[in-house]
Amino acid sequence: MQTLKKLTDNELVRAYVNGNNQAFDMLLQRYQGKVYSYILHIVKNKDVADDIFQETFVKIIMTLRQGRYTDTGKFAAWLNRIAHNLIIDYYRQEKSENSVSIDNDDVDMLNRRDLCEANIEDLMVDVQIRDDVRRIIDALPLPQREVLVMRYYNDMSFKEIAEATGVSINTALGRMRYAILNMRRIASENNIVLTA
Repeated sequence: MQTLKKLTDNELVRAYVNGNNQAFDMLLQRYQGKVYSYILHIVKNKDVADDIFQETFVKIIMTLRQGRYTDTGKFAAWLNRIAHNLIIDYYRQEKSENSVSIDNDDVDMLNRRDLCEANIEDLMVDVQIRDDVRRIIDALPLPQREVLVMRYYNDMSFKEIAEATGVSINTALGRMRYAILNMRRIASENNIVLTA
């Protein structure tokens, strides 16, 4: 196991694909804390985070076993993208399951107990801001989007980001700066207000 610690992510991936299950254990050990905290930070529910975390690593195993992983030198970014996509899928599913038709006269949308914990208008504004931020982030070029997600959602240092993406710290900092500038520009061009 000690020799595996010295291997790069992509060397561990190759070892796992070639039948070394301990190589995958090492990858899991390397990334489970960051991936789990990223998921929990977004969904804010431990049970849901546990499910998405498990699904993320199942999907990674399946993709690696089927030989569909492309070695780009950015395993950490690929891992985060899978977790992110599964979170989006969760929210889409949640949204469709919680839809209530207002055509039904028996349902009083303004007098629902489950909506009374907070001001419904504030909740709607928060959801709208989150959706707007997601759309703006999705509109960023991939290198900027990766740095932004790793920094704000994975709480990675710029040194860690630089290592994960294979660039210098200055390049990672520059990408973050451009990501923020582009987010402001996109919000301005689309008349999006990102404050409640």
